[in-house]
Amino acid sequence: MPARHQRLTETTDELEAALAAIRAELELTSEFPSEAQAEAGAFAADPQLPEADQTGIEFVTIDPPGATDLDQALHIERDGEGFVVRYAIADVPAFVAPGGAIDAEARRRGQTMYAPDGRVPLHPPVVSEGAASLLAGQERGAYVWTMHLDASGDVTETTLERARVRSREQLTYAQAQERVEAGDAMLGLLETVGELRIALEEAREGASLDMPEEEIAREGDSFFIERRVLLPVERWNAQISLMTGMEAANLQLRAKRGILRTMPRPPKGDVNRFRKEVRAIGEEWAEDEHYGAFLRRLDRAKPTTLAILQAARRLFRGAGYDVLHDGSEASRLEQAAIGAPYAHTTAPLRRLVDRYVLAHCEAIANGREIPQWAAEGLTGLPEIMQRSSQLAGTLERESIDAVEIAVLRDRIGHEFDAVVVEARKEGATIQLIDPPTEAKCETDAEPGSRIRVRLTEADLGTRRLRFAQA
Repeated sequence: MPARHQRLTETTDELEAALAAIRAELELTSEFPSEAQAEAGAFAADPQLPEADQTGIEFVTIDPPGATDLDQALHIERDGEGFVVRYAIADVPAFVAPGGAIDAEARRRGQTMYAPDGRVPLHPPVVSEGAASLLAGQERGAYVWTMHLDASGDVTETTLERARVRSREQLTYAQAQERVEAGDAMLGLLETVGELRIALEEAREGASLDMPEEEIAREGDSFFIERRVLLPVERWNAQISLMTGMEAANLQLRAKRGILRTMPRPPKGDVNRFRKEVRAIGEEWAEDEHYGAFLRRLDRAKPTTLAILQAARRLFRGAGYDVLHDGSEASRLEQAAIGAPYAHTTAPLRRLVDRYVLAHCEAIANGREIPQWAAEGLTGLPEIMQRSSQLAGTLERESIDAVEIAVLRDRIGHEFDAVVVEARKEGATIQLIDPPTEAKCETDAEPGSRIRVRLTEADLGTRRLRFAQA
């Protein structure tokens, strides 16, 4: 069952005002310019579908409950001792005129923003939740990746084409998990391939946080933070997306054209600090165990695990986007958490960069010139994505903080166990063990120390949460 941290119902109006203020401060609006809406309506009314036909493939989608912007559809089958994985990605380039109103607005936004009181989509909903979305039973255009895998899960051959597809069914994660456990043949192969890919990730010293989902939800007059441990099917499904992103990177690297998602390996000092924090939290971690293997084996249901995963985020810093060119340095092109080169390519409805990666990869895979709009559009794209990622992070962090304050405000004077994660002149940053909340604290304790703290301030109006060492 999901863990819920409830708050007092009489603060509902105040919390709603705080959440609205966050969106206003960040200048986020769901409304699109009239030109973009008109352009989207015209595309939706007369979609241009590819000639190639893969509607005979029994694709399914696997998404959170209620999702309508469906980027990916999946099909897996046996191929001798190996497998064939087909991954259909929404054909967003077909709905965006280069240099048009939707294009301009998408480059301004960068990505879909998710807030407790509504999302701010990258594209007009008539496209992102309608004409381009891979909704069940609807014929849609898609970029279809076909990846042949050997018995170990390694990719031996990859093709990519634009084709018409028709998803047979929209499954939630829970429904997909039930199907696997009931013996569904195709989804059973998702488990098989997913586990093989996880083993390959471990072999290349990849690392995944697999953070429990943290959502702000509402039930009647009460808001609460719901934390849900990921189902196994979500990890297997994520491996298919990661594999596709790795193949997208390989295609672009061979052509020395495109854009990769990169991240440096964490400095030794950061790993040492994290190890100290883990020790303070009370978890055993052998000196010779790689941090990726350590994170992979943690019990996601334990409260202390979430605190460890929160602290581990500092190992996953410095992510960015690198545009490829003839002089690109190979050492800078790896995504260290994955342990291989990687590109964002599987979520074009929700992330701007994926549209450009898809166009590059389809041209490269089929020996054609990269479309001019896609090549020229790489200029300034890393900066757009970096800016929008920072904005999305701020929105998520401040929204979670606001609800945490609402949850904790009636516990002024209460004491909590915490770990010091950072010490600066202006004050230390601590991580509570339970609830796993990050906040400022008055303490002289060293980073990595486990201390007892007392809640001194939880002000929703100023969104200040402060502790002092007890």
